[in-house]
Parts: sequence; structure tokens; C-alpha cells
Amino acid sequence: MSWLSRVRSGIPFLPKRQSVENLWHKCVKCGTMVFVKEWEENYSVCPRCDFHDRIGPMKRFEHLFDAAQFELLPAPDVREDPLKFRDTKRYGERLKAARTKTNEKDALVNARGRIDGREVILGVQDFAFMGGSMGIAVGAAFVAGVRAAIAAKSPYILFTAAGGARMQEGILSLMQMPRSTVALAELKEAGLPYIVVLTDPTTGGVTASYAMLGDVQLAEPGALIGFAGQRVIEQTIREKLPEGFQRAEYLLDHGMIDMVVPRAELKEKLALLVGYLAPEREPA
Repeated sequence: MSWLSRVRSGIPFLPKRQSVENLWHKCVKCGTMVFVKEWEENYSVCPRCDFHDRIGPMKRFEHLFDAAQFELLPAPDVREDPLKFRDTKRYGERLKAARTKTNEKDALVNARGRIDGREVILGVQDFAFMGGSMGIAVGAAFVAGVRAAIAAKSPYILFTAAGGARMQEGILSLMQMPRSTVALAELKEAGLPYIVVLTDPTTGGVTASYAMLGDVQLAEPGALIGFAGQRVIEQTIREKLPEGFQRAEYLLDHGMIDMVVPRAELKEKLALLVGYLAPEREPA
């Protein structure tokens, strides 16, 4: 009897909807079949090739906040579809589909909680929501997260994941670049740290603005980080780029980021950084 048959026969009264197919997860990089339970316990990281799969805001919050306890900050209300944009679909229809898929209002979600007992405001961009693209709502959520951190006198930690600016909002999406930079100036004036964790992928206008303005720049292993795509750059400069160009490890070797941290170690590393950058003040 094969090991797979033994595993199957050892699962009592397996419901039809819990077939062997949805008990396993196939790594998209190496093709290894991993038990879904093991995959989830390993923070969606392949135990064989260490591939860090993309995860959404709720999983991030549950993993990072003490006892998985957190309070979601309300998403700011913004004007939707200001340009009445339409390509093969209306922009409003795309927003509706993304909200149904992710159960989120837009691509950036903020939450308040504690990491190793210290209060922080943590923002997460969700690539599943229209590629994590930066539009008016993302810019407003970023500013709201920064101002919540200022009000709480706590650090702002941001996990980035984006394909760039949202084309359906045109120049209005690009205006979020200077807008977020001004918000970070307010955070700096308040003497509070801004920590960025770059995840796969972080590209375009997000990389050209708030993603690269952290006091400390962390990245997950293997994360794609850059402005333009590798093929576009090669066609422009007419040269072959180095192996691993725009991956987190290459950027670390060339001084663009400070650390590459495996997902399982992120909470400990963030707690350490918060302790260094925002030490607890003694009561007056």
C-alpha cells in the first residue's frame, strides 16, 4: 500500500466536499503537494522550496498581532469612479467584483493591535484586490493609517503588495504618491517610526513612493520589487539583466533594502524594531 493510500484510508468518514484534492495544496513554484493544514501552520510558505505565497490582510493580522486580537480601522469614504472609466468593463463593475472576491472595500486595510505588548497601527495591501493597485481609496487609507498612528503615538507598519497605480483613475491615482509622502512627513514630525515590509510583488508607483520611504526596509524572501518590469528595462537599455534582478535578495546585496526576513520570523523582528525605534516613554 502506498503512503498516499495509507493517508487516505486513515482519514475517517471523509465528507464528499473534503476530497483529497482540497486537503492538499500544490506549491506554485516547485509543485510539492503539502497538506493544507501544514501549509496554513507554516504561514503559507512551502516547507520544501521556501516559496512565500501571497496572503491577505486578515491572515497577516492574525499572524502578527498578539493572540490574533486586532481592531480594523474603518476605510475612508472616497469618490468612486471619478472619471467614469470603462475598458472592456465598467470600473464600477470591477470594484464590485473585487469586493465580492476579497470581502474588502479596497486594496489597503489598516488595523490596530499589539505586537509583543506594544501598540502599533498595521496596514496591509492585498494583491488579490485589483492587483493591490494604488488609487484614491488606497491613498486615503494610507493617510488614515498614518494619522491613526500619530493619534495613538505608535509606529505605522505597512506591508506592500501592488502592481502600481490604478489606471482607471488616471492622474488621480498618481496624486497619491505626493499625498502619501506628505503624510509621512507628518509622521516624522511626530517622531514616530515608519516600517515597511515589501512583499511579492511591489512595483510601479507604489515602489516609487511610500514603499521605499521607510525608516527600515524589510522584505520577504523572493519578493519581486521594482518600478518597471525586467523585460521593459532590457528592451530599453538593450542589455541582459543579472540573474535574480529585482528580487529581495539581490536588492539586499546592493543596499536597496535593510533585511530579508522569513515570514515565520517577522513578528519577532518587528517587535525588536519597534522596541528600538519607539521605546516606551516613562510617565511624567
